[in-house]
Amino acid sequence: MIKERYLTKSRFKLAMECPRKLFYTGKEDVYANQMLEDDFLKALAEGGYQVGELAKYYFPGGHDIKTLDKEKALNETNELLKQENVIIYEAAICFENFFIRADILIKKGKNLELIEVKSKSIDLEKDSFLNKKDGKIKSDWEPYLYDVAFQKYVLSKAYSDYNISASLMLIDKNAICPTDGLNQKFKIIKDENNRKGISVVSNLSEEDISTHILTKINVDDYCEKIYKDLYTLNDKSLGFSDYVNLLAKHYAQDKKILCNPSNICKKCEFRATRADKEKGLKSGFLECWKEFFGLSRHEIEKGTVLDIWYLHYLKTNKLIKERRVKLSSVTKNDISPKDNGKPGLSRSQRQWLQIEKVKNEDKTFWLDKENLIREMNRWVYPFHFIDFETAIVPIPFNKGQHPYEMIAFQFSHHIVYEDGRIEHKGEFINTEPGIFPNFNFIRMLKKELENDNRTVFCYAPHENTVLNDIYNQLKRNCSDISDSESLCFFIKSITRSTKDSVEKWQGDRKMVDMCDLVKNYYYDPATKGSNSLKYVLPAILNSSSYLKEKYSKPIYGTKNGITSLNYKDWSWIKFDDKKRVIDPYKLLPKIFQDISDEDNASLLSDIKELNNGGIALTAYAKMQFTEMSDYERNAIQRALLKYCELDTMAMVMLYEGLRDFVEN
Repeated sequence: MIKERYLTKSRFKLAMECPRKLFYTGKEDVYANQMLEDDFLKALAEGGYQVGELAKYYFPGGHDIKTLDKEKALNETNELLKQENVIIYEAAICFENFFIRADILIKKGKNLELIEVKSKSIDLEKDSFLNKKDGKIKSDWEPYLYDVAFQKYVLSKAYSDYNISASLMLIDKNAICPTDGLNQKFKIIKDENNRKGISVVSNLSEEDISTHILTKINVDDYCEKIYKDLYTLNDKSLGFSDYVNLLAKHYAQDKKILCNPSNICKKCEFRATRADKEKGLKSGFLECWKEFFGLSRHEIEKGTVLDIWYLHYLKTNKLIKERRVKLSSVTKNDISPKDNGKPGLSRSQRQWLQIEKVKNEDKTFWLDKENLIREMNRWVYPFHFIDFETAIVPIPFNKGQHPYEMIAFQFSHHIVYEDGRIEHKGEFINTEPGIFPNFNFIRMLKKELENDNRTVFCYAPHENTVLNDIYNQLKRNCSDISDSESLCFFIKSITRSTKDSVEKWQGDRKMVDMCDLVKNYYYDPATKGSNSLKYVLPAILNSSSYLKEKYSKPIYGTKNGITSLNYKDWSWIKFDDKKRVIDPYKLLPKIFQDISDEDNASLLSDIKELNNGGIALTAYAKMQFTEMSDYERNAIQRALLKYCELDTMAMVMLYEGLRDFVEN
């Protein structure tokens, strides 16, 4: 029996990104899908589950359709809609090849209101769905408005004799959480089918919902705007109805939709990693580009215009339209590299350097030794390397907080002394449920760094942004915090104000951003244009004989080597079968390694390894709103400490590698 294939709201959203994706989605045993492994998205999704459950409490007395069986869900919905007035959660609606589950559906007589709940935030005083210049829907709001417009379209077709209205329910940025522990009342659980859901551990009180964190916005006018627009597919203009019906038809028949590649391909999730290929999974991206451009896998993997660092999308699309997608086809005139008058490489110069390296098959690194030495001469020992782990959640943990307020729950701190000694000097972590950690976090960081006035390093602007957020939190709560003045003074001393800050400052000891050093003075083709530390670290480890020799020995976490708070007799460098250095993040131990497979299967957490920021965020969130054993909680905390320690040690190794390059 052939399974019916319906265009759902999630598939429609995917098709709006690229219609070709409809062919690849849902085929996890055939095509790799990186979205399924995206840990940041997983964390956001879990916050979305909580928001969806909270929204039901704003419309009490509804009927929750929990069955996943399509026919049963449709029958339940139709029976409930026979009532004169009714509220339905997860209502099932079907029309021809379309099928949706509406978050909240409210019937009052002959009126149906569809409410789509999203965990995206909005500032009702400042934000607008439309651009001021051309009146078009802003790109960051398109996915949300098109989603609800699609659902309204299906609902209107299925119930054509009703008056249909549609609303988005969004997080109100300016709302203030009315109670402590609201977030923790929405526990993430798994049912017998291993499907995630929410269990409300105790009934919400009147005070819990006295202030609405979510706000409902009617979007009928925006839906009409979407219905009147034209949609281009392979140079044909289609109205909304024809467009969605074409998508539904191709999906029902499992046929590829031919569409022209563009800059959007850069974000394609249907790419296969080396591990995916070993599992026999295919790359939808490669399939598309091989078919359209007639290129081999080797030619594409060697580098395309999509890989050029920070290239403007108009330039990328121009090259794609001209079918000059290989880096070897890009000319100097296409990039027009220009000096920006500052030390090191400008953006365009770095882009051209990346292309030249590929054209010349030059795999050696580039270094602006003169300017890097000048930069290094400004630094004062001992050097402090810091890294933070943070989270933002839509439903606040504590009373008085805003949605998506910054939570800094962990830091790591390494010191490099003038005589070459390296020490993992300190760390902080607070994962206790319901505790707002930021003020203790900043007290401990101050304690770590206030003993001297020496150079502090971070990687990328994240740490500066976090400290600015904590500064603002301290200012809002200054009357309740006795040491707020000294903490604010400390923050300003090591940071610079952000662009949106009303108060402006530049600290005498403001952190040195090592990512800027890399962008300006160092490039290794092994990074393929990325400046992420996760790419830069393996590249410099493979390029530096000094680092390979030093860190292939078990000197980390030893009495006479490098002191560590979480490792013992550890070697950061190991080699694969091709004598290449293995990414140190892949050497991090499994979280649960001292229990049987049977016990492992019974764990509530589905996190088995912790080796990137997305998983760290997810792990913290799970420790806040998941019931788990002390063993499980302690194991995850140990893994968080090891991960964050590697983040600052990675910065130390980057510094050592660059120093070695300029000295030799």
